[in-house]
Amino acid sequence: MSVAARFGRVTNQQRRCVCPGSYDPVTMGHVDVITRAAALYDEVVVVVLHNNTKRGTFSVEERMKLLDSALTAVPNVRVAAFARRLLVDVCREAGAQAIVKGLRSDTDFAYELPMALMNRHLSGIETIFLPGDPRFGHVSSSLIKEVAAFGGDITGLVPAQVQAALLARLQNPEGS
Repeated sequence: MSVAARFGRVTNQQRRCVCPGSYDPVTMGHVDVITRAAALYDEVVVVVLHNNTKRGTFSVEERMKLLDSALTAVPNVRVAAFARRLLVDVCREAGAQAIVKGLRSDTDFAYELPMALMNRHLSGIETIFLPGDPRFGHVSSSLIKEVAAFGGDITGLVPAQVQAALLARLQNPEGS
């Protein structure tokens, strides 16, 4: 039996995924998952999801710029922002066939699984879980902000430009 007969017709359709998150700020764990997704898909759309009722450390535009600078070495990545929309609608608009999420632990899995199942229920889109690099298993955006706020060293846990921007923001919280 041929591969085409066994697995279906092979098409030239571009394979695209969405990597959603708040990215406030982007960490090396995020960069790792996005880079690995880029090796699996023709295009990765990094979607900065934001809630207009919450004030983040960085504006959506700043997060997008930080993501762009952190991912310059990954040519098949583009960054976009969305608000007040279901993720599955964002995926449809982007033409994505999958959602890619990084998992650090079983706690992440327990949190992400119901959303993945709902997204599949609503649209048929699958969520692909990539295990995070163990070097960054303890890293989250909120923990990075807390450690940096109290003078802890976050070197190597966030891209250098993110570290500089975060330290500057913590010194001048009103500056944008």
